[in-house]
Amino acid sequence: MEMLNADQEVLSRLFQGCLVGTAVGDSLGLPAENLSAGTVRRRWKGRWKGRWKQGFLFKYGMVSDDTEHSVLLGRALMKHPRDVAAFRKEFAGSLRWWLLGLPAGIGMATLKSIVRLWFGVSPERSGVFSAGNGPAMRVAAVGIFFADDVERLGQYVRAATRMTHSDPKAVVGAMAVAMTAAHLARFAMGREGASLPSFEDWAAVGGEDADWQRLMEAMRESRGKGDSVQEFACSLGLRKGVSGYMYHTVPVCLYALLHHEGDFKGGMGAVLYLGGDTDTTGAIYGALAGMRGEVPDEWVKGIKDFPVSIAFLEELARGLAQAAASGEAVMPRRFPWFAVPFRNALFLVVVFVHCFRRIVPF
Repeated sequence: MEMLNADQEVLSRLFQGCLVGTAVGDSLGLPAENLSAGTVRRRWKGRWKGRWKQGFLFKYGMVSDDTEHSVLLGRALMKHPRDVAAFRKEFAGSLRWWLLGLPAGIGMATLKSIVRLWFGVSPERSGVFSAGNGPAMRVAAVGIFFADDVERLGQYVRAATRMTHSDPKAVVGAMAVAMTAAHLARFAMGREGASLPSFEDWAAVGGEDADWQRLMEAMRESRGKGDSVQEFACSLGLRKGVSGYMYHTVPVCLYALLHHEGDFKGGMGAVLYLGGDTDTTGAIYGALAGMRGEVPDEWVKGIKDFPVSIAFLEELARGLAQAAASGEAVMPRRFPWFAVPFRNALFLVVVFVHCFRRIVPF
């Protein structure tokens, strides 16, 4: 019982760091989404003297699909920790309702897949052939949950990925994120033989995928030379920004995790200054780095959103920890779907304001 309670306490901290880190990275990256690296550096370093802070809704931040999908997946995981088929069905149902809230900025592959779900296509076959980074943004919690059960970890990651993205590269990228989280969780819980993730661990995820293996070799070479995150991204041809392609997003986030070990702020700034899909790179980096140390309090307090608030995420983290430690289902409180369309209407108005602001020089 003492071991169970000790594990639950550590797991609660890990899940909280992961979920809050996701929200922080998501909220910081939103105002810079789809801007080039040059534009991001010019605007942020000129306007805020290189200090990142929330600024989506005045001086506050809101979250997007990166955090919302992490929440929906986490709730499904809590309810069905032993039955991947039931988990798949639960998560698919949540995505259907999520789409009815008219979310802004939804990825095309995710949109098509959820529409297919609404038309009765099975969650096992609803995914479209895409290697977008959507699955990677939501699976870190799966890695924590099944840190001691690699087989089940793989089953749940594949279920959560193939529901929207059927390209094998999407599975590889999502598995890399989840396996990284699993390594970090085992290390934090003091498991015998546990270690931080290595290049060999990441390479093993890709199997015989030559593209993935080339990326891992490029990471190894850049790390050996002491390259910065920006230099590594440039070596991949990402000078203007990190795209939403899985094999661009995930290696950059993993490299930032290595290069800025123990420096949440430094690593977050490094991935955001690259430009491109900044809310997702921020969310993935934040999820993993949040497990390793304190998420800066000023960034946590900068998030003002509903229904996915910081308090909501902390409650979800406690429930996930309880379910993971016990192996038993934990029922989350009812999600306030009725509020989502109204919240999303406000979010969309703010997006339009930002779009207009981008065409005004300053």
